[in-house]
Amino acid sequence: MKLSVVILNWDAADDTIRCVRNIVTWKQIEPIIYVVDNASRPNSVEMISREFPEIHLICNSENLGFAGGTNRGIAEALSIEDVPILLLNNDAFINETDVLRLLETLRENNDIGLIGPLLYDAEQEDKLLSAGGKNPIKHHHTRILTLEPGEPIQTVEYVSGTAVIIKAEVFHTVGLLDENYFFSTELADLCMRAKQYGYLSVIDSRARAFHTVSRSSSLRDTLYVYYIVRNRFIFIRNSPYKIKLLFFIFWTIYSVALSFKLLLTGKLATAQAVRLGLMDGLQGRFGKQNERVLSICSNLPNPTPVHHP
Repeated sequence: MKLSVVILNWDAADDTIRCVRNIVTWKQIEPIIYVVDNASRPNSVEMISREFPEIHLICNSENLGFAGGTNRGIAEALSIEDVPILLLNNDAFINETDVLRLLETLRENNDIGLIGPLLYDAEQEDKLLSAGGKNPIKHHHTRILTLEPGEPIQTVEYVSGTAVIIKAEVFHTVGLLDENYFFSTELADLCMRAKQYGYLSVIDSRARAFHTVSRSSSLRDTLYVYYIVRNRFIFIRNSPYKIKLLFFIFWTIYSVALSFKLLLTGKLATAQAVRLGLMDGLQGRFGKQNERVLSICSNLPNPTPVHHP
């Protein structure tokens, strides 16, 4: 049984090597592994290439973000073999038995286009991180954190890109990830577009994956927040809803209120990231904005960590 596996690497060779080591031990699945490097430092690429000379290693000359980098791997996979594609974060882990479960469910249900497992914290294995997601412009908190009773296969509005298997025909029909997002919300967008063509996005609660989320990042309070705020406006633009103006108004008011709240608590850098996300979202400034956002926010104080909006 063949399966293409696309893994994105950005200066995290140890995580990527650990992830690939798990996959190459599979016995029943024949994985075709594509590691896409998003312009990491040279030693990161060398480490991966030296450890796994047999994999497809795609090196981007610049950081294309999650959407752009993943698309390079998907396009390469589709050009070689028309089989289901597993998108897997390099800091995530899934057993072969769980992948087999997802593939079986996918094979048995023609209307399913995207399927994912329950996602748990790798360091607290009883802590559920996600059982799928909800529409990001209809909900503030989009991750589903409770399991619905009944059938193990649950239809959701989107599946997390941390671990998701997607039929090749979905990409042929719907297209690849929208690179305007750069980072965050692109899987929700793909699931929304797939639904318009009749493909369901589901979670199979009999399968599990584990994600290491404890690693701290200096970017979480600024760059990550910026993309989450801005990308909601891309999602609104792409959505089929006739009441787009109401969504624009709601999320504009929400973002302004959030920015003032952050200012009052002294989180000036995060407040500025929210304001930039709002302005760019309304003005249509999309794609990669890393350097610009960081240069504006880097000199502003943030006394304590904050959660993503």
